[in-house]
Amino acid sequence: MILLADSGSTKVHWCLVTASGQCSDVFTDGINPLFQTCDAMRNSICNQLLPQISSLLWAGTLTHVFFYGAGCTPEKKVFVQRALEGVFKKAEVSVESDMLGAARGLLNRNTGVACILGTGSGSCFYNGETIEWCVPSLGYILGDEGSAAVLGKRLVGDLLKNQLDVQGDNVQSTKENLKELFFKEQNTSMADIIERVYRQPFPNRFLAKLSKFCADHIEDQRIHALVYDHFVQFIRRNLKQYFAKNDQMVNDQMVNGVGFVGSIAYYYRPILEEAMRAEGLPLGTILKDPIEGLKEFHRNSVVPTTM
Repeated sequence: MILLADSGSTKVHWCLVTASGQCSDVFTDGINPLFQTCDAMRNSICNQLLPQISSLLWAGTLTHVFFYGAGCTPEKKVFVQRALEGVFKKAEVSVESDMLGAARGLLNRNTGVACILGTGSGSCFYNGETIEWCVPSLGYILGDEGSAAVLGKRLVGDLLKNQLDVQGDNVQSTKENLKELFFKEQNTSMADIIERVYRQPFPNRFLAKLSKFCADHIEDQRIHALVYDHFVQFIRRNLKQYFAKNDQMVNDQMVNGVGFVGSIAYYYRPILEEAMRAEGLPLGTILKDPIEGLKEFHRNSVVPTTM
């Protein structure tokens, strides 16, 4: 039996897989070593994950834990590994970046470009086994174009600074109505937003949640334009570098297009398709998360075990 994990900054999707093919999916709050201590991560695993899977462990011995997570850089992933090993003492634990998890989930052992558009964002050129190179995502303050956190940040910034203009009569009234609608639906205010972003923990999660307003009002031409430009910025500042660095190498491997995982890519697919087409890049598979692909990638690790 193995335990797979795909962790973003907002949530972790865990999947317990037995040799018989039975899969059990559970979810917990996100685990990110950039923002959490080893003890905090271990407490999250003990308090949120174990109560959900303890009744499932009768099926056999847990032999491997494969954890793919945001913030799991070579320097930081050791802290996640310690947290997991402190809980699953008999299992072999492997911790890698969420980017490698996305690449393996999308491409298995094929070469190509893989992207994440969730709470955060990322992209890489994957050689079928490891990440060969990537454009740094830099987080939601310096980068993370295409992510929910940056979409929420742009939405809030534009609303508060009255930038979502439309052409025609009564422009000021139209802008105020959209801002008022946002405050009403999100049950928030400018003061509350400032407090949550600058003084409370996990402002990226908060901004990502606010981005849902875009999905709820995507028919509004101003919101559509905002989301479209959001994707264009991700394409121009990230994806086009893969093609520019070695155009022939990348194009030879792009028969299936650029792959995406994450809620932003999944729920805004029509606008992502529109932006990719306009920028002249081929769009490939889009998955909400990489777990299904990771099951296939790690299927040889699932062996019959006993208690």
